[in-house]
Amino acid sequence: MNPKASKSGGKSSARLSVKDLQHKYGDRPVIEGLTFTLAAGQAIALVGPNGAGKTTVLKCIVGSAEPAAGTILLDGLPIDERAESVRRDVATLLDDLDFFPDLTAAEHLDLLARAHGNPEPEDLVDTLLDDIGLLTAADQLPGSLSSGQRRRLALATALVRPRKLMVLDEPEARLDTDGVQWLSDRLIEEKKSGTSILFASHDPALVEAVADSVVTLTPLP
Repeated sequence: MNPKASKSGGKSSARLSVKDLQHKYGDRPVIEGLTFTLAAGQAIALVGPNGAGKTTVLKCIVGSAEPAAGTILLDGLPIDERAESVRRDVATLLDDLDFFPDLTAAEHLDLLARAHGNPEPEDLVDTLLDDIGLLTAADQLPGSLSSGQRRRLALATALVRPRKLMVLDEPEARLDTDGVQWLSDRLIEEKKSGTSILFASHDPALVEAVADSVVTLTPLP
């Protein structure tokens, strides 16, 4: 599991530091000795076949899985999903979201924007809906959206909140060609604004466009 050489020698301040990460399912090791550092304003892609542990790594990062060993630091401090700073600074998209069936697309985003204290939630939601291509579907319920539209809405739930670090599991899933291009452009803009991105992907073009370095995972014997 070795990071590919960085494609750019820009920012160097460590936002996320992972050292000697290990994880097991029962007695079976899934991740062993994984180490990498993610700088502010840069992106790391996790790649590898299904079963290599990409989602497991992401879950360890956000605290929904308990590592067997190793350290995970966010801005130099141990990451704790219960900490206010983590809830404030880390935006995630891992599993498919269970949307509230009676809230429209716009209402979902408005709820999150207000929960995170945005002073102008309506303007933010309108801008984001336009950006993700769902402005005409703003008043639709999640159940009436297509699979690709639901994925865009799920991505928007991470984009509508404050964030220093984004953790995304296969964000390109169920997006069409135009959607993947939009995602690529948006993640590049996120990096320019200083956001760090850790994402797992099976899309080589997305990885090439967005990632500053790549960590390749292989299934353990």
